[in-house]
Amino acid sequence: MKTLSFVALLAACGLFTPLALAADATALKGCDAKKANLQTQIDYAREHNNSHQQAGLQKALDEVNAHCTDASLRQEREKKVAEAKHEVAERQADLAEATKKGDADKISKRQAKLAESQKELQDAMGELDK
Repeated sequence: MKTLSFVALLAACGLFTPLALAADATALKGCDAKKANLQTQIDYAREHNNSHQQAGLQKALDEVNAHCTDASLRQEREKKVAEAKHEVAERQADLAEATKKGDADKISKRQAKLAESQKELQDAMGELDK
């Protein structure tokens, strides 16, 4: 789980580009794809003399090598889908409550949050078969 958080942090900081990595791992799935993505990022960090990023990515790769199995990765992804479904259900209930009260501002905010949760669910479901 730490590996996913670390990679997500790198993505949020813009320290690597997922599009550049996608081409490398299109044929790979599961842990192999995860390892290939991390190795690509390590190579990129090395090329750009970013030793701190390289060290962090190497630690993440070591964790994947030590602990990742396709079954555990699939289970993690299924858990993420279940959590996203739960979040969508909560957001739908929040929207229904705001609609019942008729507060246009709250309705708009709840619709935006629901759309965001639905996008997260869609993304999580897309990760299942990777």
